[in-house]
Amino acid sequence: MLNDSRSHGLWEATAPEAPATSALERNLSADVVIVGGGYTGMSCALHLAEAGRKVVLLEAHEIGFGGAGRNVGLINAGLWVMPDDLPVRLGPVFGERLLKLLGDGPSLVMELIEKHNIECELQRNGTLHCAVGRAGLEEIRKREAQWQKRSAPVQVLDAKETAKRVGTGVYTGSLLDQRAGTLQPLAYARGLAKACIRAGVELYTSSPVIDTSERGGNKVVHTAGGSVEAEWVVVATDAYSTGPWNSVREEQVRLPYFNLATSPLSPENLQSILPGREGVWDTKAVLSSFRLDGSGRLVFGSVGALRGTGISIHKDWARRALARLYPQLGKVEFEHEWYGQIGMTPDALPRFHKFGRNTIGFAGYNGRGISPGTVFGRELALLILGEKKEEEMPLPVSGILRNSFLQYREAYYEAGSQIAHLVSERI
Repeated sequence: MLNDSRSHGLWEATAPEAPATSALERNLSADVVIVGGGYTGMSCALHLAEAGRKVVLLEAHEIGFGGAGRNVGLINAGLWVMPDDLPVRLGPVFGERLLKLLGDGPSLVMELIEKHNIECELQRNGTLHCAVGRAGLEEIRKREAQWQKRSAPVQVLDAKETAKRVGTGVYTGSLLDQRAGTLQPLAYARGLAKACIRAGVELYTSSPVIDTSERGGNKVVHTAGGSVEAEWVVVATDAYSTGPWNSVREEQVRLPYFNLATSPLSPENLQSILPGREGVWDTKAVLSSFRLDGSGRLVFGSVGALRGTGISIHKDWARRALARLYPQLGKVEFEHEWYGQIGMTPDALPRFHKFGRNTIGFAGYNGRGISPGTVFGRELALLILGEKKEEEMPLPVSGILRNSFLQYREAYYEAGSQIAHLVSERI
């Protein structure tokens, strides 16, 4: 996108075509205007339109331009935060409510994919959180215990079973989450967009919001070519926010994350490397993730940006890491390479914001966008429809808490990932 081959890589090369859209060039009125064409915005738009509301959605660039089109494609349940920590931080009501909603999140994603016949390489075989060393094994055992007491279908697999499923013997165990799965993330985003249009949503791309105003008690959002007047505004721009809601971006430290995709693996290698097609990530602080796409390409990623010196450093590290994981692959070349930004909040929890009367949104997904984004979009729709009260939302309302020295912290993380990968010969 935007003539940048490193923005969406494999996902743009293999996703179905995006629906035909254009920029907003007139003045409109609607019940709800949604700003942002990612999972949250489109899930909200779809649920509202199916309930009979008139919805206009504005995307600054293209559908799935932000994290929705660049991520690994793991449909995870829950958050990075340990389950037992949520009731402590949020209180028992919000904490357990959020755990239940996000624990069930993958099922909502899969239901929407089925209902709207979205072609996005959906795999329902779960994910494997792989343990590195004794500390990693202890971590996933804690996660297992905390999820199992909430009746979640998760279990720790020993090193032997993990090796059988992953195809390498370097891990001390893994946590299998049978709620989860994988998909082609940009294909899912474009499929949601098509479902929105079929449901009656007016969807405009290349239409960044540059200003807002009020008229007769309604909100008006302005683009360079037009405007939308509505009773409600949903802000669904998250870590890629600009314009009137740039504060959403400023409350998050953006952590770069890259992915590299090999050519399709041979039938022989596919028999031993992730034969069950689970998605994988490990317990290291500078973590790695990997999975297979629908054509059998191995998609391998980690923290870092593919720009400047990072291009060669991260790619060289990835070759070393894959040589240790899967020596049978031999010399590895990559067909596609891309990276994006993960918005990280100080406490690793998402936020529910009110930006003014009838102007609402969620932000701060901390690397868990597919399932939470879809769920939060639905929850915003239910609030607007009057089917939920504010106190029944997954999170309490919070103010914007800007990060100090944001640019310096982001530069530190980007440089740190290069140093870690430059010297690392481990996984």
